[in-house]
Amino acid sequence: MSRPPDPVPPVDLSTAQRNAIRALLRVAPVVDELGRLFEDRGGALALVGGSVRDALLDRLGTDLDFTTSLRPDAVEAIVRGWADAVWTIGRAYGTIGCRKGDAQIEITTYRSDAYDGETRKPSVEFGDSLEGDLARRDFTVNAMAVTVPEHTFVDPFGGVDHLAAGVLRTPVEPEVSFGDDPLRMMRAARFASQLGFRPAEPVVAAMREMADRIEIVSAERVRDELVKLLLGRYPRVGLTLLVDTGLADHVLPELPALRLERDEHHRHKDVYEHSLKVLEQAIDLEHRLEDPPDLTIRLAALLHDIGKPRTRKFQPDGTVTFHHHDVVGAKLVRKRMRALRFSGDLIDDVAKLVELHLRFHGYGTGEWTDSAVRRYVRDAGDQLDRLHVLTRADSTTRNLRKAQRLQRVYDDLEHRIERLAEQEELASLRPDLDGNQIMAALGIGPGREVGEAYRFLMELRMDRGPLGEDAARDALLAWWAERGA
Repeated sequence: MSRPPDPVPPVDLSTAQRNAIRALLRVAPVVDELGRLFEDRGGALALVGGSVRDALLDRLGTDLDFTTSLRPDAVEAIVRGWADAVWTIGRAYGTIGCRKGDAQIEITTYRSDAYDGETRKPSVEFGDSLEGDLARRDFTVNAMAVTVPEHTFVDPFGGVDHLAAGVLRTPVEPEVSFGDDPLRMMRAARFASQLGFRPAEPVVAAMREMADRIEIVSAERVRDELVKLLLGRYPRVGLTLLVDTGLADHVLPELPALRLERDEHHRHKDVYEHSLKVLEQAIDLEHRLEDPPDLTIRLAALLHDIGKPRTRKFQPDGTVTFHHHDVVGAKLVRKRMRALRFSGDLIDDVAKLVELHLRFHGYGTGEWTDSAVRRYVRDAGDQLDRLHVLTRADSTTRNLRKAQRLQRVYDDLEHRIERLAEQEELASLRPDLDGNQIMAALGIGPGREVGEAYRFLMELRMDRGPLGEDAARDALLAWWAERGA
């Protein structure tokens, strides 16, 4: 069973609520100070979008979004002498960014975005009214504004009512909105994950009808929305929406592919539901990691079984096998994450976890030798803590006794790793001799043979633990003499 989102706190547009918004704005005096600067230059300025939504939810942070009637050059001229830092990377889209104290601020000229149906980048046209700017926003809960310094609340599309109901609706017909920017379909799933909101049925219908339009959006923009979705509070809700509407078929096709037809004897689990459950259980274990929420473990948990559709085999006795789905899955992870323009380091980390997620099952009830434990630690490298989380999360059996046994066995493995780490410095596994010592012992210079000798000593270290330099040198010389023969 998936965990239902927490109820959205009630919101109304009463005088008390307006006063609450004003109080929140006064917490950040930078808001009204900036508003007066624009007012003095004859420009209108309003806090807008997610900032207003979060203020109503009593969670306004230091990232503040504004919209203005002034053009980017005028905006830059105002903030240059006021802000602590200014950046103009978004100028082509009408956005000037700056920092004042703790506040990270983006100020965007009234605008409208549209795709021509072929290019991956939207065209930008500047607008001339606040209401017109709000009409181009993705959802009504993000189409509210508070003018500054006047503190006039502007809500032409009923966003506050939809916020109170926890519903996502578009300011205009969803087909028009998604046609202007197909990425808004991904944002619907992202807000479902972050806030627990549900999209209205017309929004869902438009997502189903227009899912293929997401392909005109750049991979980087799709990736960024997927990351925000995965790091949200309810990623299952957002992912389910992507799959049910067909969007996932275009942005993460390996996920819906996990919905394998069950064999008639129900000999294997629902891989799709299992993967979502593993994701949820990994999130529950993120407290074991250094800096949650952790994108690496969430990607690995979601994708750990994506090799199963490619490797599924029905045996004559009716059983189902997925031999080598860990290796196949790691290759598929690399391919998909590269297509989404993830960083090389993140791809390597997630692929490593997927490739290693079955390794523990060879542990049995503790039959591994110390050598096997050392290799487990070596192969996991700096992903060992995440591998612990993934392996524990991958147990979704409803058999309580079996689940408890698996956890006890993994406890034992972790304790063995800790004991060996104390004795042998497992975190920095290396041979007892380095390259220079190997060359000195063998009387050779740099070359392929040094690498072979190093690997021999490394395997010896894995099998027998620390030997000390003298014993390692004796073993190396014996190996070298035998090799020469």
